[in-house]
Amino acid sequence: MSRRLIFSLVTLLLLAHLGTGLQMYMGEARAAERDDAYPQLALFSRVLQLIKKDYVDGGDLTYKELVSAAVHGMLDSLDPHSEFLEPDKYDELKTDTEGEFGGLGVTVSPHDGTINIVDVVEETPGARAGLLAGDQLVAVEGNSVRDWPVSDVVSRLRGKPGTEVELTTFRPSTGQTMEHRLTRAVIPIHTIRDLNWKRQFPLLEDGIGYVQITQFGEKTSGELDAALEKMAAAGMKALILDLRDNPGGLLEAAVRVCDKFVKKNDLVVSTEGRNGAQQAEFRATGRGRFQKLRLSVLVNGGSASASEIVAGCLQDLRRARVFGEQTFGKGSVQSILPLQDGTALRLTTAKYYTPSHKVIHEYGITPDSVVDMTEAEERDLLFRRQPGGLDVMDEASRERAKQVRDLPLERAIDYLRGMRILAGESINRA
Repeated sequence: MSRRLIFSLVTLLLLAHLGTGLQMYMGEARAAERDDAYPQLALFSRVLQLIKKDYVDGGDLTYKELVSAAVHGMLDSLDPHSEFLEPDKYDELKTDTEGEFGGLGVTVSPHDGTINIVDVVEETPGARAGLLAGDQLVAVEGNSVRDWPVSDVVSRLRGKPGTEVELTTFRPSTGQTMEHRLTRAVIPIHTIRDLNWKRQFPLLEDGIGYVQITQFGEKTSGELDAALEKMAAAGMKALILDLRDNPGGLLEAAVRVCDKFVKKNDLVVSTEGRNGAQQAEFRATGRGRFQKLRLSVLVNGGSASASEIVAGCLQDLRRARVFGEQTFGKGSVQSILPLQDGTALRLTTAKYYTPSHKVIHEYGITPDSVVDMTEAEERDLLFRRQPGGLDVMDEASRERAKQVRDLPLERAIDYLRGMRILAGESINRA
């Protein structure tokens, strides 16, 4: 065989091997690029076995504990609102939505790692213990709650009526740290109140009504109806809807509140997710009788979720002017997905959009008129408004709280008064 022929055959063989190798490499690369669950499950299984077999302190570890920890970590990596619910926590969630629960009568909200008390219900264990909005919750049963998820804090505060819980609180206005032992009780939930934290609803100057919604629950719509009818009978010409420090609540309640002020078939809010079941629109029924009532809405950084839906709807439909600060930006839908072993997933499955299709989540609602207040001013205002708040302050703090101005409220009043003047209505000042 000639040398040239041998050289040609060798060259062909080398090219064939090169082609085969390149084909195999490309195949492996494509497999790696595919989001294939089976290799990852194999990896997970292998890690699970290695931990169970070789971890130095793993003698008492069970596969159930390891898998539970892994699932918790998986959900925690998604967003702050998705979580894995163990059976006891899932049962607690069902109790919250389907029955009564024992609690202290306080509403808490997170802020920069601290847990703040933003509301205290009258005639509840929290009120009788002297807790006030503006207090910071430091510890529950001796365990610091700094950087805890607010859902875990609420879980620790609630329990069977008649059982006790120990709290440590800090009052920034006086610098006091206090210990409390409270007995849980069934809490009457009222979500509507007036400027003086009562349910009397007197009109402000110039026939302007005022209502604060503290959260959105099953009774919110009915309570708001009663307040509106009382103020309307007294000659209400305009309304201020205060949603400051409202952490949210039921979507249906938010829709029913908007329904009182907007026209039939107006879009209140829509939801969008990854599948058709999460695509939904919520529209007004047109049965509300205050569709032409002039409105202002007050919001701040503590306004979240359902309160952002209301503010965004009334702003987009040009039914209200919004005053205050940028809202929190919690505009996502959490679905509860039960699992076979009594656990469940709370999974973020969709996001809320305002009528003009602005996303709420991570952005919040930008007021039409931005009116900032410092944390100290907001805290002093809380103490001044709530029953007994001034009594627990030292003299200097008390005088400071008496002088603080509620600038967002003042701006809203000026706006509504100006709208009446522009419309040629007579203004009768007391």
